[in-house]
Amino acid sequence: MSNREKEERRQHSTSFIPYSYYECRIPHYFRNVPMHWHSEFEINYVVHGEGEFICGNDRFVARRGEILVLPPNMLHAAYPSAGGEVTYQALVFHPVMLGANTHDRCTAECIRPLVNGTMRVSVRIGEDARQYVQMREAVEQIFACVTGLRPLPDLLLKSELMRMFWLLETDETCLRREDAGIDYCETIRPALEYMVKNFREDITVAQLAGLTHLSESYFMSCFKKAVGVGAIGYLAQLRMNAACEALACTKEQISEIALACGYSNLSNFNRQFKKVTGFAPKTYREQNARQWSAELLALRRHSS
Repeated sequence: MSNREKEERRQHSTSFIPYSYYECRIPHYFRNVPMHWHSEFEINYVVHGEGEFICGNDRFVARRGEILVLPPNMLHAAYPSAGGEVTYQALVFHPVMLGANTHDRCTAECIRPLVNGTMRVSVRIGEDARQYVQMREAVEQIFACVTGLRPLPDLLLKSELMRMFWLLETDETCLRREDAGIDYCETIRPALEYMVKNFREDITVAQLAGLTHLSESYFMSCFKKAVGVGAIGYLAQLRMNAACEALACTKEQISEIALACGYSNLSNFNRQFKKVTGFAPKTYREQNARQWSAELLALRRHSS
């Protein structure tokens, strides 16, 4: 199977509209955003609360006002901080928005290296960045351009994206050299990709370790370092997120949802669901159906 076939399935960009905008509220809209990757750039802007983010080999808590800049193909995930919540805006955009399809010297030396990974800027941008104020202004303008999803602001959007990356590449506090240590995310990527595609099936640690050509013990160590939870815990997250979405967005029977999400025992599903969300599945459906429907409608409108 090729890497493209293993990518996140959601289409974030088209040739006509090369970006998608999302407002992410964790744990209100989603319990978390499990580890995933895509071929587009992504900019996140934390507007409320704080959350725990995993970006490549970095794991950190991002707070209100912080900016995250993710290059294409970087594995990343987001979780609420302990007992808290986080709201952040996310723009996922194709490299063409930065002129990656042109052939001038600016593109060759400043844009394509970011796309192919030979040059990196810091993922996390906070107040300690020398040009943070200007970057924050650019990011706020970027999100002002995309929330209406109209063609005219796309002109300003392209300009502000170019300004943002100019600021990043001219700020020595944001330049970053990749270390030569073990890249745990890349080590376990085949297992992650398999789990995302097959989380409804019975999956064993031995099976996942075999995909990465590692011993079970070393695989489990690498997985925990990369994702923050063990493989079985991550599998439970994938199943629970799918169950939450199905409960809020469909009218399927709870027993059917449980089975479709990998739970063969309804009582066990009910018990695990309440442990994770604090609600019985029926109560969760009643309280979240309207909120989820409105959010997902907005997401589909922006990604269509």
